[in-house]
Amino acid sequence: MPSERIQWFPGHMAKTRRLIAENLKDVDLVFELLDARIPRSSENPEIAGLTAGRPRLTLLSKSSLADPSVTEAWKKSFRESGAACIFYDCRTGEGISEIAPAVRRLCADKLQKYRERGMEGRRLRAMIVGIPNVGKTSLINRLSAASKAKVEDRPGVTLNKQWVTTALGFDLLDMPGVLWPKFDDRTVGENLALTGAIRDEIMDVEMLACVLCGRLRTAYPAMFAARYKFEETAVQELTDAALVEHIGRRRGFLVSGGEVDFLRTANMLLDEFRAGKIGRITLESPETS
Repeated sequence: MPSERIQWFPGHMAKTRRLIAENLKDVDLVFELLDARIPRSSENPEIAGLTAGRPRLTLLSKSSLADPSVTEAWKKSFRESGAACIFYDCRTGEGISEIAPAVRRLCADKLQKYRERGMEGRRLRAMIVGIPNVGKTSLINRLSAASKAKVEDRPGVTLNKQWVTTALGFDLLDMPGVLWPKFDDRTVGENLALTGAIRDEIMDVEMLACVLCGRLRTAYPAMFAARYKFEETAVQELTDAALVEHIGRRRGFLVSGGEVDFLRTANMLLDEFRAGKIGRITLESPETS
C-alpha cells in the first residue's frame, strides 16, 4: 500500500452522523453491524458516542466468509467484554434466529413498562448502523422477508434513512453506511479497503492486491497456494508483486507482448477474496488487533 494513510469520507457520511444523532430519540436500541472478517477494523469508534443512551446489539455479518477458528476467538473476546453480539450470515441463515430473542432481552425493561401501561404488543424500533457495504440492507431484507431495500456489493448504495417493518415485533431504521474521518492505523484502512468498505475506484487496486497476497502468504499459505495452484514454497519465495504476476500468468491474463495484465489480475484477486473463493479468511484476530 502507499505509505500515506487511506482516507475516504464523502460528504454524505457527515450527513449520516447528523441523521444518527437526530433520530436516536425515536429508537429503542441500536444494531451495530461489523464485518466478521475484520471485527475490530469495521468498528466505527464514533458509534458508541453517537448512540449513547441506547442498548446496543453487535451483529457480525458475513460469518460464512470468516475463518471459523478465529470467529470462535472473537466470540470469546466479545463475551468477556460484556458485549451482546451475534455472528450471522444472510446467505446461509446462520444466526438470524438469534436476533429477535436478543432484542427482547436487551429491551426487557421497556417491554415490561409497555405491559404495565396496557401497551403490550407495541412495536420496538431499532436503528441499524455500520460501515459501508457491511450488509445492513441485506439484513433488513432478510428480516423483512421481502426485498424492500436496494442491495449492491459496493459501498455507498444506501444514501438516505428508511424505515422497514418486520414480522418479529420491531421496526428497523436503516442508516447510510458511515466511516470515520481519519484512520490512524494504516492496517485498519487496508482491511476496510480489502473487504470493500472503501470504493475500489479511489484505491490503487494493484497495490491492494499486493497487500492481500502478503496477508495470505503469512496467515493462509496452504489455502492460498491451493487456490492458485503453485507450490507452497513459492508463496514464501516470491515477492507480493511477483505473486500477483504469477497468478495472472497462470490465469492467462495477458496483454500484447505476453505481459501480465496486472490490473485485471488484481481485480480478480480482490473479487475472489471478497466472495470467499480463496477460502474462509479473517484478516485480524483479538490478539493482533
